[in-house]
Amino acid sequence: MLDSSLLQLMWLASPALPIGGFSYSECLEAAVESARIATEKEASDWLLDQLEISLARSDLALVAQAIAAWQAADTPRIQTLNTWVLQTRESSELRAQTEQMGRSLLEWLRNHTTATPAQISLLANMQATYPMAFALAAACTQAPLRDCLLTYAFGWAENMVQAAIKSVPLGQSAGQRILSALAAQIPAAVEHALTLQDDQRQAFSPMLAILSAQHEVQYSRLFRS
Repeated sequence: MLDSSLLQLMWLASPALPIGGFSYSECLEAAVESARIATEKEASDWLLDQLEISLARSDLALVAQAIAAWQAADTPRIQTLNTWVLQTRESSELRAQTEQMGRSLLEWLRNHTTATPAQISLLANMQATYPMAFALAAACTQAPLRDCLLTYAFGWAENMVQAAIKSVPLGQSAGQRILSALAAQIPAAVEHALTLQDDQRQAFSPMLAILSAQHEVQYSRLFRS
């Protein structure tokens, strides 16, 4: 990989990227509130399950397909994939999350120098979701597809570990152990995502949907999801 591509991927994975990922727990906070998560092991097991059951089968697979679509300038395919993301967010707050992060990453791309004006315009005109905006940013790095997915997954993992540290709560050392466990499983999740076709991609996590609906009316919250 070129040094420039590696640096761009590191930038996309950084928690300092101004897209607001730190403000979401993706139902982890609701799982803590309902006593499903109270310890380091329970938080680790929850996130490992989410990586395997949810992320690998949906967002990672979609990002892989979206990167190819952006590189091929396949506008109908790009729009179809973006619509799939919107239709498979099972609560209003999860949909709001992907839309807000998509808009924020779009604004980042506007101030960057990698995406073309035509690509920016297409993204802006289709109610951009975060996976599709990330796919465009990743496609512009010219990095290998597998490395792009590793970046997406690690960025997600780092945000989720920080959410666990704040909401369970846990210490920094516990958070690093959880992140280590996730990092060990991310390559396998990426490999699985790369094998999935359209009819195999899925977004079916009923408990996450239930917890998200509960979180929307939770009395006290740290996170927006």
